[in-house]
Amino acid sequence: MRGVLAIVGRPNVGKSSLFNRIVGEKMSITDDASGITRDRIYAKASWLNQDFRIIDTGGIVLKDEPFSKEIKAQAMLAIDEADVIVMVVNARSSVTVEDEDVFNILVKSKKPVIVAANKVDDNSFKDTIYDFYSMGCTEVMPISALHGIGVGDLLDRVIELMPKKNKNDYDEGYIKYCLIGQPNVGKSTLSNAIIGEDRTIVSDIAGTTRDAIDTVYRRNDKNYVVIDTAGIRKQGKIYENAEKYSVLRALSAIERSNICILVLDGSLELNEQDKRIAGYARDDNKAIIIVVNKWDMVNKDDKTMQKLTEKIKTQMPFLFFAPVVFLSAKNKSRINVLLDTIDKVYENYCRRVQTSVLNDILLDAVIMNQPPIFNGNRLSISYATQDEICPPSFVLFVNDEKHMHFSYQRYLENKLRETFDFEGSPIKFTLRKKSM
Repeated sequence: MRGVLAIVGRPNVGKSSLFNRIVGEKMSITDDASGITRDRIYAKASWLNQDFRIIDTGGIVLKDEPFSKEIKAQAMLAIDEADVIVMVVNARSSVTVEDEDVFNILVKSKKPVIVAANKVDDNSFKDTIYDFYSMGCTEVMPISALHGIGVGDLLDRVIELMPKKNKNDYDEGYIKYCLIGQPNVGKSTLSNAIIGEDRTIVSDIAGTTRDAIDTVYRRNDKNYVVIDTAGIRKQGKIYENAEKYSVLRALSAIERSNICILVLDGSLELNEQDKRIAGYARDDNKAIIIVVNKWDMVNKDDKTMQKLTEKIKTQMPFLFFAPVVFLSAKNKSRINVLLDTIDKVYENYCRRVQTSVLNDILLDAVIMNQPPIFNGNRLSISYATQDEICPPSFVLFVNDEKHMHFSYQRYLENKLRETFDFEGSPIKFTLRKKSM
């Protein structure tokens, strides 16, 4: 992932239209972050074979004064998060006080700023872009977000300005995992218990950790990076801009991790927000471990762990493959169980299956249970191969890619899991039509 592109500007200049144009057409959309796309604030996209994140700072309502606190907050948040900033202006209107104020804040960041003069739908509006050089900018590019005119040229320039290497990249050999969950479930306390010293702020006030904090450590001659993220709050009517960006940072941490550790409060019932947060990691095909924290506060008997594990898997069936670890971060009890589980899950996440063995397993599975007729035809699997690890990804060469029912894919996945230890790791299948 090369970096972050932020789109800023005053209301009604076409920020969201440009965002939608970039993530919706003429580019390969890697993913939209589940649950936050209602605000259209965050997505991943690719241009010229370069992946990047894009954030939209739209939806801010200005007060009557020329330069409101809302527009300033918008610009400052973009400065904090972005590697490249595109400031959108309306080419059909003259430069406004709001435009000038936003640009002055952005340029002080010392980050690359491109002014995109929007609504240049034909050549008759091209000359209007030169008015915006009066703000002191050195780069104004005409675009039409509505029609896609000039957007490709704009993105070419964005990619040129992106950092060559992500500032959070680590050398190969580091096991990277992040702690995700709601505020006040004990993520920072758990991070400190793992590290063995108080390097992050621990507080009973929900939402103390705003940024994702990386800590590198060694254990048993292995290098690790633990990423402590901000708690992800439930989205509602009262949802501050800073909270949106806490979500963005948490999603970014998920993206650059090998393993996501979903931290739950063992003293509370599982709720919809826990499931939503888990969905972020599952959608990004990350290895996942479920941690039930505050285990010291739970009234339990010999079967409590088993009962709660079954309950969690029932309520979050999409995490059927994730191990569940019970611990108390506060008392530093069972921390080693988690650390050993991280090692095991990472090994599974990187597992590679020999092609001959893979095909023997799938052939036996097909003989035992023929694919059902789906979309008017029956699937025929010629052979399979593993093309990727992290997660383990398998290509099935078939007669037609449209004839695999999801239930049969789950059946094949279960057969693989019966033979190999993939606990904690998702498995991906890709169907490819066999060439004649």
